[in-house]
Amino acid sequence: MKLISLHLPKTAGSSFRTTLEDVFAERLLSDYGDKSISKPPLQRHKEVLISAQSVAEQGTDEFDCIHGHFLPLKYLLLADCEPCCFITWMRHPVERLISHYHYWQQSYHPEFAAPHHKRVIEEGWSLEQFCLSEQFRNIYAQYLWGFPLENFTFVGITEHYNEDLDYFARHLLKQPLNKHRVNVTARSDARERLPPDIQRAVERFHAADMQLYERALQMRIKRNND
Repeated sequence: MKLISLHLPKTAGSSFRTTLEDVFAERLLSDYGDKSISKPPLQRHKEVLISAQSVAEQGTDEFDCIHGHFLPLKYLLLADCEPCCFITWMRHPVERLISHYHYWQQSYHPEFAAPHHKRVIEEGWSLEQFCLSEQFRNIYAQYLWGFPLENFTFVGITEHYNEDLDYFARHLLKQPLNKHRVNVTARSDARERLPPDIQRAVERFHAADMQLYERALQMRIKRNND
């Protein structure tokens, strides 16, 4: 069964990718080229529908695992042609935003940065301004356009990374895994550093992502109780 691993930004996806590299080596495809979220929604949705048809027609027989920043809808038609298992990781949306903000502060290179990254750094955006940015509003929902959360066989929770990685190893891969920590930029209690009124405003602004995260937590409880 092919593993389709969606790397939502700043959810321990880089650490998880390194673990997958240990397992799959050259049979792992890193799919980071689409840059879908940096594009207007209409263009993004049109491109992923075209890509889904192309991927299904061409296949990905040389790979056992695909991991990266992509809309998972891209591989949904492929799943009609061969067995696929979709997985991802989620983190509390406010913590994810704070980690993303600090990562951008640390990783800025003017010659390589995307336009929105340039704007955040060169205009000196505050953390609050970044968290309430329209472009990154409900980033989970943007990635999951046309793809229900329940389509995922496994949704790990970053706050429970070690425990959930152990579950993934036992129940999905059925082999022990090495644990790595890559691109760690913020503490797990990061959201507590925002004033409570600002945190509530950010949670309201990202209400769709909060709902997805809460559903992922419920899925985790059910998974662990089965």
